[in-house]
Amino acid sequence: MADSIEGHGGELALAMLRAYGVTEMFTLSGGHVFPLYDAAHKAGFPIFDVRHEQSAVFAAEAVAKLQRRPGLAVLTAGPGVTNGISGLTSAFFNASPVLVMGGRAPAFRWGSGSLQEIDHLPLVTPVTKYAATAADTASIPGEVSAALTAALTPHRGPAFLDVPLEVLFSSDDAAAPVANAIAPLEADPDDVAKAAALIAGAERPVIIAGSDVWAGGAVDALRAAAEALGVPVFTNGMGRGALPPGHPLAFAKARRPALSEADVVVVIGTPLDFRLGFGEFDAQVVHIVDAPSQRASHVSTAVSPAGDLVQILTALAQKNADHAEWIAGLRTAEDAGKARDAEAMAAETDPIKPARIYGELRKVLAEDAVTIGDGGDFVSYAGRYLEPARPGTWLDPGPYGCLGTGMGYAMGARVTYPDQQVCVLMGDGAAGFSLMDVESLVRQQLPVVIVVGNNGIWGLEKHPMQAMYGYDVAADLQPGLRYDDVVRALGGAGETVEKPGEIGAALDRAFAAHVPYLVNVLTDPADAYPRSSNLA
Repeated sequence: MADSIEGHGGELALAMLRAYGVTEMFTLSGGHVFPLYDAAHKAGFPIFDVRHEQSAVFAAEAVAKLQRRPGLAVLTAGPGVTNGISGLTSAFFNASPVLVMGGRAPAFRWGSGSLQEIDHLPLVTPVTKYAATAADTASIPGEVSAALTAALTPHRGPAFLDVPLEVLFSSDDAAAPVANAIAPLEADPDDVAKAAALIAGAERPVIIAGSDVWAGGAVDALRAAAEALGVPVFTNGMGRGALPPGHPLAFAKARRPALSEADVVVVIGTPLDFRLGFGEFDAQVVHIVDAPSQRASHVSTAVSPAGDLVQILTALAQKNADHAEWIAGLRTAEDAGKARDAEAMAAETDPIKPARIYGELRKVLAEDAVTIGDGGDFVSYAGRYLEPARPGTWLDPGPYGCLGTGMGYAMGARVTYPDQQVCVLMGDGAAGFSLMDVESLVRQQLPVVIVVGNNGIWGLEKHPMQAMYGYDVAADLQPGLRYDDVVRALGGAGETVEKPGEIGAALDRAFAAHVPYLVNVLTDPADAYPRSSNLA
């Protein structure tokens, strides 16, 4: 291997990106970043372009989540970067190792009013693990390496690097690219031992496993620990499917009795946020995290081991316990919940209830299908009725709750898995954020299935506002809008479904198509996902 490399800024950056396993670029064309395109084009490095910069970042995040390696988005200066900040912020909350490389107005004219001149760093620093500007061409590979090292070091997250125009277009030489190894963080053994003793000694322990179990490659270790300790497992985020639905310790429908009756709640690889009632359980809490920064500060925990999740869970698996009676009781509640869900998913109501859509989807989704949720009310039902069979196949906006992820996530998923089913579940509100990027999917021959639950309202806002005030404002959309016509106009295909008996055949046609295909299902606007407010 040569001791050094030579080229313009784009070529130097690409060499280091490839050393870290990056294999594609997501972007929206901009003149400030032409050298990155030039380097990619000459090297046969795939470029996928979009119609809005947030979709580029979401596509990069999907790759990062699914493949557990860095995803790359390249954005032009100024509005290109600011349009991508929601994607960066989602990646920050989701611990996704995304690198956003931004163009930047020329440094030698800084302050003179160049096109799209703005200092990006104060805007992106709060939502990244690393943010920097490359000072000169020779420093670009080192800056890329520093950014990616930060992004990949637990607790993972996005990084940002912008490069002034003249720096990126200039040529220089630099040391040959070598990726930094990420050393695992070892947890305090006393914390691990205390956690193991608490779980083994509990009468009614429960495990909740989240996205970091998948991201940290700890799925097998989780199963081994749960089996050794005999603990029922619930999952959220990309932890879903960590135990397949048929596993005797896998639970989804008995969450309420499990958490209300548990004496020890073990939360692994997910924050104690609004999705978990902020961790305010009537039980001792063991919070296992991949870095000390992720320990909850708003509640008291019995113990919180922080470090490599594989190592921690492998250590927990050395202890054995039996909670058969507790598990049997939860299984009764689980079976009752499944029976209720089965009835809802078969309902013949007119208008269609969202549950029926998911009942039909369960019949056609393959075990390795990638399911993407982009929406509020409609996607809440997905979380209830769909049970991923494998980990790493569920993508949703995560705790930041940003709408508009759908088409970017779909692009990243299709690039990752050319031959697997990719299904986007989209509320009609969310469709307004990114549906134009169907054109990007069509043009680049990236077929996906899009199922829109179309109730003509902002469901998570209309019903609560009615309950609070007796009226609602700014919560209505066009009823019966033909989102399938939009997709057809962009080069895809689709249809509108109005009767429950039509859903299955429409889904069959969608999954058999070789273009983006939207199934627009008109659903009952009076139906609302039951939930209590966890906003504060």
